[in-house]
Amino acid sequence: MTRILVTGTTGFIGRELAPALVSLNHDVYCLERYVAGRYNEYRKHFKTVFANLNDRFAVRNIVKAVQPEVVIHIGALTPVSYSYDRPIEMLETNYIATVNLAEAAMREDDNLKQFIFAGSSECYGNQTTVPIKEDAVYHPVSPYGASKVAAIQYLQYLRYGYGFPATVILPFNTYGRSYCKHFIVEKILSQMLNGDREVLLGDPTPRRDLLYVSDHVAAYLKALDNSKAIGENFNVCTGKNIQIGELAEKCAEMTNYKGDVVWGTTPARPIEIMVLVGDNGKANQLLDWSPTVSLEDGLTKTIAKLKQNG
Repeated sequence: MTRILVTGTTGFIGRELAPALVSLNHDVYCLERYVAGRYNEYRKHFKTVFANLNDRFAVRNIVKAVQPEVVIHIGALTPVSYSYDRPIEMLETNYIATVNLAEAAMREDDNLKQFIFAGSSECYGNQTTVPIKEDAVYHPVSPYGASKVAAIQYLQYLRYGYGFPATVILPFNTYGRSYCKHFIVEKILSQMLNGDREVLLGDPTPRRDLLYVSDHVAAYLKALDNSKAIGENFNVCTGKNIQIGELAEKCAEMTNYKGDVVWGTTPARPIEIMVLVGDNGKANQLLDWSPTVSLEDGLTKTIAKLKQNG
């Protein structure tokens, strides 16, 4: 049994990861920002501690009290399009919060063995060579991507300077939500399942590497307590990609949607990543991780979730 402090357990990945850790008999503490009226259905299975990650004193006190052997930091503000309008909020939530948590773990935790951080494929930006490997130079093209790059570089500084046991997971576009319809797969499917006469979307030309949520979560479980993961960065991706326009066609076929897809109805990003596909060879070799859910199966599962959730 490992004592684990997890952030972001009210979010998409955290809601899946925390129960998985509990099922493996780990001693799980979930660090949440208190929000009145918000209840996590899994709280009865683990301990919850409350702090705003931007409050470095509160974070240090919690880390000092919990003394986790592993910290899994997946809490973040993630919508890329939102980040262009709210860059300071994005940096505070994704960068400063990570600094606070990592510094607390390094200085207040006598038992720390591993700090697992959720990076993002958005760190890579537009690359000339694809599939993208972990040694690619980061070229973020959004405040969100820049905030994740800054956090990763701070962890690298701690690693080089103090031997901080950081592991960075770089997940590519993950889908499988039942409750949030902002992200591309769910945005397409929810409109089609609603029977909207028109499905309103942005640019059909970018290509994305789409990863189902259970494969994403499995990567954290493979990295956990794994000595081969310490000091390493790992792409978590399928190595395959699909154009957004082709994705919409596939979704229409799978939902029997007969309406029209109208492109160019959302504001274009200042800079778009045209091809975002990763190489997962390192994760396969060192973590024995590889994706198991095909795009077709993942879309089928997502359709079922969205139907169930109404």
